[in-house]
Amino acid sequence: MRFLHTSDWHLGRRFHTEDLIPAQGAFLDHLVDTAQAEDVDAILVAGDIYDRAIPSLDAVRLFNRALHQLADLDVPIIMISGNHDSAHRLGVGSSLLARAGIHLRTDPDTCDIPVVLEDADGPVAVYGIPYLEPSMVRDRLEAVSHRAVLTAALDRIHADLTNHQPTGTRSVVLAHAFVTSGTGQPEERDESEESTSEREIAVGGVAHVGADVFDGIDYVALGHLHGPQRVTDRIHYSGSPLAYSFSEARHTKSIALVDLTPNAVPALTRQPCPVPLRLERVSGFMEDLLTNPDHEPLKDAWLEVTLTNTALPFEAMARLRRRFPHTASLKHKPAFIPSQATNTPTYSQRIRGRGDLDITGDFISSMRETAPTPDEHALLQQAVEASRLNEQQKETA
Repeated sequence: MRFLHTSDWHLGRRFHTEDLIPAQGAFLDHLVDTAQAEDVDAILVAGDIYDRAIPSLDAVRLFNRALHQLADLDVPIIMISGNHDSAHRLGVGSSLLARAGIHLRTDPDTCDIPVVLEDADGPVAVYGIPYLEPSMVRDRLEAVSHRAVLTAALDRIHADLTNHQPTGTRSVVLAHAFVTSGTGQPEERDESEESTSEREIAVGGVAHVGADVFDGIDYVALGHLHGPQRVTDRIHYSGSPLAYSFSEARHTKSIALVDLTPNAVPALTRQPCPVPLRLERVSGFMEDLLTNPDHEPLKDAWLEVTLTNTALPFEAMARLRRRFPHTASLKHKPAFIPSQATNTPTYSQRIRGRGDLDITGDFISSMRETAPTPDEHALLQQAVEASRLNEQQKETA
């Protein structure tokens, strides 16, 4: 049986100031096209459909369009809610959607009710475990930690497999969690650093659980981590379809194509997702960034700029965007930090004996690395004189 495994759509999310709705729509079109081209038997969506509990109207419209596209595929779609979703809102109309082949699992009480699929090798039971916040489900699952609630859900799933499914039924579980191989990290992290756009899951005092929770399951389709990666041979993250922070600049975004056969390790290949704009990071002095022809290719990328000037230049972001229209993030990390040695003059020592106009002019120069123009100097002089006159009037009032 062949699945497409995806997760972490985060519909409605912005990339800094950039609207991602068009890019997310392009991904959903790509998902539908891939499902048709690869002749899949089902699509698995492992949580974080939306980016927030109360999604924007544009995000809801996009999801509505996606539901119609997916229903037209005439293959089952199994979705779970993630930690960004409102389970109750996402689950509205789930029983009606199931008639169209779209199975939403947002209620912990339904985690042991499978969607049963059939192929030439027999049945496959697909279970969806929505994101489980222990404080919200402790009464129903009698558990108070992240590991405990997942263990309780898997106990119910194993009981269903044993008591209600035919012998030899293959099992698939969708879950939204931070799962490790037992060493504290995913066994094979395709991306070298965690994404800052992954909202931390730290419930019950423990941020992650071991892969052994899923022992006995043939394939586990995970969501939450945004980099595609393998936890074990049978447990994988699909990763998010788009980059949602510059910490994901090195990610190769993809969806996972999974072939599940009896008594064998699932065969998994990753299908690349469309890239709206590549992500690049660059650092240097403002003048070099604005004039060096070597930086010309950066005009077509979402850009994170770290300026190394001693002082942050005047209107830095506006000037950068005139050359690099998609500059999304600006940081300032001076390459040279003045010494704080004891022989360095203090501020009071540096201004002693100097007039207000000189001090004001020096401040302008230090902030933008250029001295005031003659016209600016004249305006500063007028402001200083007006301030002095105002103080004199206060004293004589």
